[in-house]
Amino acid sequence: MSEGVLDGLSVELSPAFQGVMSISLVVMMFTVALGLRVADFRAIGKEPRAILGGAAAQLIGLPVLTFGLVLLLAPPPSVALGMFVIASCPGGNVSNALTLFARGDTAYSVSLTAISSTTAAILTPVSILFWSNLYGPTAALIHELDIGPLPFLVQTALLLGLPLAAGMLTAERFPEIAERLRIVMQPIALAILVGLIVVGVWSNLDVILEGGSIIFPIVAVHNALAFLTGGLAAWLLSFPVGRIRSLTFEVGIQNTGLGLLILLAQFDGSGGAVAITALWGVWHIIAGFILVLGFRSWDYLAKRRDQTANGK
Repeated sequence: MSEGVLDGLSVELSPAFQGVMSISLVVMMFTVALGLRVADFRAIGKEPRAILGGAAAQLIGLPVLTFGLVLLLAPPPSVALGMFVIASCPGGNVSNALTLFARGDTAYSVSLTAISSTTAAILTPVSILFWSNLYGPTAALIHELDIGPLPFLVQTALLLGLPLAAGMLTAERFPEIAERLRIVMQPIALAILVGLIVVGVWSNLDVILEGGSIIFPIVAVHNALAFLTGGLAAWLLSFPVGRIRSLTFEVGIQNTGLGLLILLAQFDGSGGAVAITALWGVWHIIAGFILVLGFRSWDYLAKRRDQTANGK
């Protein structure tokens, strides 16, 4: 499949389905906010260097890395757009779960997820437009799609910000009700996330299969470098092992469900962008569990070495 064909593909959505996308986005962000507590943000005051350094690695480091990778690889414009969307999305609860499995610092991971989620209403749309417009081919694609910067920023900020504010207010003022809602809505939000990835993969199956030689290597390299960026940033900040693992997952795992919703609702379902975002949604979980296995194996071998050294 040629790059021109890849850029010309789009996922056709009916007005009704676009409405479903917007509702799904509201449900997802409201559910995320129901799980946020003031305590998740208190670590900022206690350990500003650790929290702000980790947040910077995700919110600034990953987009900068992505821009450099786009300049180096010069992918098709729609694929570059997908890469910028992925890099601009907040982390998700998957990073918290993988951190737990890998024996990382889960509390630290939760704090970083809380920060990236609450700032997403503003930073995600701003970051998407900023980085996309710095790369000429993607800037031309956005112009071609007739994406008005101000309407896009306002609509996306409202779609993300209002449910976040509502969810956090509910969690703060009515914690018992929030917990009951969260128990009910969390499976729904998870189903939406899985459904979006399935829809993204299925609707772009021909793109992924035929354009795999273009798309998959980019996804694998981009995701590996994202994990590496998180781990390297934590190492440079002299973090203990648990936090190195936490930040590795926090930067390498992104909320691709949110990215897919934005692409489907705001970018006319640009095929190359949807395909790479959907494929990332599958691959980053596979790569994450490979990392978990690596970390757990390292712990086991270290324990065995200690036992041997102590004559046990």
